[in-house]
Amino acid sequence: MAKEYAYCYYYSNSLFLYIRLLFGIVRNERKIRLMDIANLQAFIAVATSGSFSAASENLFLTQPAISKRIASLEEELDTELFDRIGRQIQLTEAGLALLPRAQKILVDIEDSRRAILNLSDHVGGTLRFATSHHIGLHRLPPVLRQYSKDFPEVELDIQFMDSEEACRAVEHGKLEMAIVTLPLTPSESLELQQVWTDKLSVIIGKTHPLSKKKRVSLTDLAEHKAILPARGTFTREIIEQAFLEKGLPLNISLASNYLETIKMLVSVGLGWTILPEIMKGADVRIVKVPGLNLKRELGIVTHARRSLSNAANEMKNCLV
Repeated sequence: MAKEYAYCYYYSNSLFLYIRLLFGIVRNERKIRLMDIANLQAFIAVATSGSFSAASENLFLTQPAISKRIASLEEELDTELFDRIGRQIQLTEAGLALLPRAQKILVDIEDSRRAILNLSDHVGGTLRFATSHHIGLHRLPPVLRQYSKDFPEVELDIQFMDSEEACRAVEHGKLEMAIVTLPLTPSESLELQQVWTDKLSVIIGKTHPLSKKKRVSLTDLAEHKAILPARGTFTREIIEQAFLEKGLPLNISLASNYLETIKMLVSVGLGWTILPEIMKGADVRIVKVPGLNLKRELGIVTHARRSLSNAANEMKNCLV
């Protein structure tokens, strides 16, 4: 399992034979020669990044090495997978058909590897997971400190990204787990486990016009410029839903994926915002707004139908 090769010596149920049958290039073959999984990895990297140079950076390989792997896969399948027009590339019909199947093969191989390793009680290897910058700053430090102390043989590969992107990465098998803001309407293939609750509060700068009011209403907020998390984020969805239910518009002047940036912009008086109350500080003030009680759930996202490594299971135990 540690090697980058999968020996597919099966007949009609072989994954690679299935791919070859897909393109109609298998006749009376009784045995399929070994398939180089690295070629599939190169193909997926090029297809998803849109260029050979980006794929080489992502896989830490030279561009000629990527080109060689693609050429080898095309020769093996006896079909072109990319149309190369100048510096632009795009998937051929065969490439479009292969991409989801190639992704599934690699996910299944990794899932099988984890399931076999889990037969032992050893906790080691690499744990790849994603988290948001906010959770990484405000929630994870004590957890990671304890986890690293208890399981020194685990190498942590932590990727910082938006919660929405992290959930997609888990769903597509690119990451084993994510520790993020939980989606309001999750995909059926994802399993969620709530760990923390973030109370969301209206925050303004000390020089903001609303700071002079004794009582601030939702209508007051609608009349002033807002600085909110970017469109499409789970937190933005929670805020928009609250105002939509009251029939009030949002006057959004700026948006950012980084909550610390939003807090800075609010602190200098450029608008109001709604952020986790845990972010309150001396340079801003929290405003209580009648009828506005917002919160978001933070926690663990895993794939509902895939095995977790021992390292991932122990991380879940540390979190809950």
